[in-house]
Amino acid sequence: MKMINSASLNVKKDDVTIVIPTLNEEKSIGAVLDELKECGYPRILVVDGYSRDRTVEIARSKGAMVVLQHGSGKRDALETAFKLVETPYLVLMDGDMSYDAHDIELLLAHAGEYDQVVGARMMTPTNMTWLHRVGNRIITMAFNIFFATKLRDVCSGMYLIKTERAKTLQFSTGKLTVEEEILAQNSVEGSVTDVPINYRPRMGGKSQTSTWRQGFADIITLFDLARRYNAVALFSAISTLAIIPATAILLWVFYEAIFHHFLHEGYALLGVMLLLIAGQGFTVATLSLQLRRLERRFSKRI
Repeated sequence: MKMINSASLNVKKDDVTIVIPTLNEEKSIGAVLDELKECGYPRILVVDGYSRDRTVEIARSKGAMVVLQHGSGKRDALETAFKLVETPYLVLMDGDMSYDAHDIELLLAHAGEYDQVVGARMMTPTNMTWLHRVGNRIITMAFNIFFATKLRDVCSGMYLIKTERAKTLQFSTGKLTVEEEILAQNSVEGSVTDVPINYRPRMGGKSQTSTWRQGFADIITLFDLARRYNAVALFSAISTLAIIPATAILLWVFYEAIFHHFLHEGYALLGVMLLLIAGQGFTVATLSLQLRRLERRFSKRI
């Protein structure tokens, strides 16, 4: 990947705090901190979730500031961090060595223009299972539809946020889906973009979170966020799904009329009504998304 000259960055490395939530990451946290120091980031905050291994000990020995989070889970860890960070910007990343510290410069290059810059992972069979790749694409596609964005990876755990903006965020969903909630709020109330980043297999074995549990939590949260932040687009999109039964009913009515010479007028009327509902839903959803995009364009100009 082509590196960016530090002199050309909009934000200095001293202006950003690297926040790393951890839980039993003794096999990888040392390597993560060494790579960050190698890249020249002096401000590192490790927020630990009461690890039972040597994570805290190793992090402190590497010179990182270590605090114990309140509550439990990543959401509470980030709330703890947001209260403590004093630099203008912060970058979130995991402590399992899956994210490349060299890519932080790519996020910093756009920090002055956006409230949040997401690192869109380059997913391959070598760094992510097919189930994770398919699930991530489905969730990202749905998010883009509901929030009128053009992002490539809404589930990424590496992203930059303006600290002033981070301190205003309010969380109300589950502890497993904090990335989606942050991105939803910034998409509606601020500005977001993404940049491609490297992604590596995590150091220290399998993820501590169940794939299926995480996937279901992401889907449920996505619909809840759309209901709260863009209800018109959500319910219009759901109405558009009426085209499925409408098509099935009308095809059956057509088949009966052609091959059995019998017209089911009631079912034909039902199919047409469902088709009209789907058409109206699609129109309203499209208008809603276009208006949101226009609103963002005007906001940028102002």
